[in-house]
Amino acid sequence: MPEVPEQKFDLDLHSPHPRVRGMTTLDRAAFKRNVVIPALKVNKDLLSKLEKPLKRVLLKRPGLKRVVEDPEDESRKFLLLDPHAISDSCSLGESEQQILKSFNISPEIVKYNQELTYDHFKVDEILQAVLPEGQEVTTAFSRIGHIIHLNLRDHQLPYKHVIGQVILDKNPGITCTVNKTNTIDNAYRNFQMEVLAGEEANMITKVKEHHIMYEFDFSKVYWNPRLCTEHMRIVGLLKPGDLLFDVFAGVGPFAIPAAKKGCIVFANDLNPDSYKWLQHNCKLNKVDRKVKVFNMDGRQFLEEPVKEELTRQLSLKERNSCLHIVMNLPAMAVEFLDVFRHLLDGEPGSTSLPTVHCYCFSKHDNPAQDVQERVEACLGISLEGLCSVELVRNVAPNKDMMCISFSLPSKVLYKPLSSLKGADNPQEPASKRLRPNEEPLEEKNNLMV
Repeated sequence: MPEVPEQKFDLDLHSPHPRVRGMTTLDRAAFKRNVVIPALKVNKDLLSKLEKPLKRVLLKRPGLKRVVEDPEDESRKFLLLDPHAISDSCSLGESEQQILKSFNISPEIVKYNQELTYDHFKVDEILQAVLPEGQEVTTAFSRIGHIIHLNLRDHQLPYKHVIGQVILDKNPGITCTVNKTNTIDNAYRNFQMEVLAGEEANMITKVKEHHIMYEFDFSKVYWNPRLCTEHMRIVGLLKPGDLLFDVFAGVGPFAIPAAKKGCIVFANDLNPDSYKWLQHNCKLNKVDRKVKVFNMDGRQFLEEPVKEELTRQLSLKERNSCLHIVMNLPAMAVEFLDVFRHLLDGEPGSTSLPTVHCYCFSKHDNPAQDVQERVEACLGISLEGLCSVELVRNVAPNKDMMCISFSLPSKVLYKPLSSLKGADNPQEPASKRLRPNEEPLEEKNNLMV
């Protein structure tokens, strides 16, 4: 029961009971803790008149009510105060006392016993209390529909099921939390994961990004909600009628909004599951007639359908549309750039050449310079003054995801004219090559015998 205080109030209302430290299986009851909070007894009819004038000293703890019932007097309630705003003499400041006096309310502060439970604490408060002192607490995560995806560090793994369950409890609409168990180093760009809490069976989820709906099996394809701004940045560079070649399309975050904008899209992914969901999402968003979908290796996609379409587009005498090639596979996209070296025959026309947007990771002190130099090495030409490099996001400490954009130089894209002349035997001087109607010397000698 509330009573006149004989001791100081609890200043820390944000920490669960110390016994939860080191917990590896969640016990919600163990978080209970009793605290002492300063309060005023106030008539019910005056509460609405006091909350604004006394705002400075009122309790500011999220999850706790400022006004609670007085079980001994139905006509009065307790107005809970911030213990940090109360002086050592357990009294209010002069201004607050004058306010109370104007309403004929006693400024006497009483002690209110409040029980804090698991439900009162936030995720970071719970995890800071559970993990060993001084260790980093992960509260950041990615939400993919009804799934929350975590990247736990090694020191957090002993507490992974507690972390997963707490985050599940505190986020309405979530049915499971998962943790990545390996890096994305395979050709399909997916990763193994373990379910930390919640349902294991349903990995098929729906997400909405910039008013476009995507559906996919998160356990089998790649999706990163932190790239939504980058998706729109690239799509913002496109105009209706442009052509987009998406080499590593995933489930369509570049391809579908581009098609929605009125672009013609060639979208490819090696992962059969990504290919399936890419087709599904094109139909879901009613752009399946504007997107040509391929299930090929990225190199083969560039060397065959992309080469064929580039040849056709660049042979046109007049073309108003621009050509863009997106290569969002940051772990290895740079390694595919050599495909563009002498990819096309003939001579460059008067129309603009394709713009490439290539993504990559960098751990260099100067990531923009590092990325440009690596791309130049693959293309065999300098891009100084011909490219732009953007920071997409910080992936990890000392690891950045970058995007380099450049127009493919004609010297790179087209075969040299010298290599197209006398291609039968480029090592033999042209003066010694046979004319079309000339017989081999050996056959002439045989005829003369």
